Amino acid sequence: MTAAARSLRLGSREYPVVLPTLRDPRLHLATVIISIHVLGQVALGFHVSITQILAAIGTCAVIEVGWTLRTTGRLVWPASAMLTGSGVALIFRVLGTEHGDWWATRGWHLFAIVAGGSLLSKYVIRWRGSHVFNPSNLGLVVAFILLGSSRVEPLDFWWAPLGPGMVLAYAIIVVGGVLITRRLRLLEMGAAFWVTLAAATGVLATSGHCFTARWAFEPVCGGHFWWVVVTSPEVLVFLFFMITDPKTAPAGRVARVAFGAAIAVLATVLIAPFPTEFGAKVALLGALVVMTAVRPLFDLVFPARGTAEDDLKAWLRALLPEPRRGLAAGLMGGVTAVLLVGAAIVVAGAPARQPAGALDAPPPPEGGVEIDAAALPEVTVDPEVAELSADFAGPGAQALAEALYANLQTEAQALLAGDKELLAAADAHSRLVQMETMIDEAAAAGQAVVPTYDFDTLHLVRAFPYGEQGGARPGLEARGTQTDVAYDAAGNEVGRTTEPCAYVFALGEAGEGRWLILSAVPLEA
Repeated sequence: MTAAARSLRLGSREYPVVLPTLRDPRLHLATVIISIHVLGQVALGFHVSITQILAAIGTCAVIEVGWTLRTTGRLVWPASAMLTGSGVALIFRVLGTEHGDWWATRGWHLFAIVAGGSLLSKYVIRWRGSHVFNPSNLGLVVAFILLGSSRVEPLDFWWAPLGPGMVLAYAIIVVGGVLITRRLRLLEMGAAFWVTLAAATGVLATSGHCFTARWAFEPVCGGHFWWVVVTSPEVLVFLFFMITDPKTAPAGRVARVAFGAAIAVLATVLIAPFPTEFGAKVALLGALVVMTAVRPLFDLVFPARGTAEDDLKAWLRALLPEPRRGLAAGLMGGVTAVLLVGAAIVVAGAPARQPAGALDAPPPPEGGVEIDAAALPEVTVDPEVAELSADFAGPGAQALAEALYANLQTEAQALLAGDKELLAAADAHSRLVQMETMIDEAAAAGQAVVPTYDFDTLHLVRAFPYGEQGGARPGLEARGTQTDVAYDAAGNEVGRTTEPCAYVFALGEAGEGRWLILSAVPLEA
């Protein structure tokens, strides 16, 4: 859907310039995607910079203009390529990029490589004159698998609390998606995908499936997991703008509906084993890669487009058993098929069942430790924490501060006494290992060094002691002074040093109202 608008003379040669028409659906799709990008920057807190977005789009545009110029001798507006680049930039994230770093260049080369590789796959991997895979989908899956969750991740399932920004995002995605897919006669395929995904993930959720996510302080399980997936704006983007690529979908109407449903079933089976959101999101994208690879089979098995047999209503009626004969056999066959699919989903999901409860820890020391709550600094709460949980606003944040101070005092007692069991009443995970190592070193040296802290400020943030895909935990960013007091084997003080300090102490729940220190990450004081 292009029209020659003008010519451009370069040296002695004149090149036709071809621009898209206003009726081109690629322009309408670009409007939707760019609108989401803008919302992400101004209202939804997307962790992607404008530089990264431009690197992806610009790389694809340059490649396609050069490829087309060489093969056709024309300068053609790279509408499809820019869609590939903007699609990659919408889904792809480089860890460490923060919202508000508008012109950050962190990982820009990865955006360029992934987007460029995605586009090139369209020219290299072809079948009967057409590309096999959705370019951005293939490039993203390959990138996530090769680079891993320690460097990159897909866009989150959950974007932000429901508010004006999210309402507008849903409206843009759904209205724009419905209009575009309806025009391309792909709306039925998208609907089949969503309905089947809702049913299949419902089975998975009922089995107790969970995953951890960087936007949740607790594992996302059961009904919450199901609701997050079926209402996810990322899933809607995948539905409307990725699986409904006309070039990589079957031709027939019946085949398209079956194709959409098959993607949903496979996606759920692939999601089931993964206990992290990263795994679930890559599994969702990977399902489309697998299904587009076998897409020609759908054209072989189902009626050809435009034939009398390519009647969706007639096909659906044919699936139902005849009322007078074959009713029992038909129902039995249908129930058997559903049970087999459900069983496959449940079995595949065994590694990601409902997790254990709170951390195990011995009781606190007898008599406890005394905390002067009135003397503690007032805890400020990061907006991202406030979005995720109302529990940590006000008194909840101060309760975390009291727990931190109590644990630090218990640590000091354990270090001075060389008591590892007492340490376990205050610490877990990497902090416990760190403190146990200090006890071992003190025993070997005959001298214990016991840190004490005096914090001037406490700021509640998200912390990731198990890595970003291990889920968020409440973390107190503490700044003040640290005094290291040295004691000899008899318990006599032999020296002390004081210097500024800054840490993020990650906390994990060990029963109602009780918290342990999971890690302490030093910051610049």
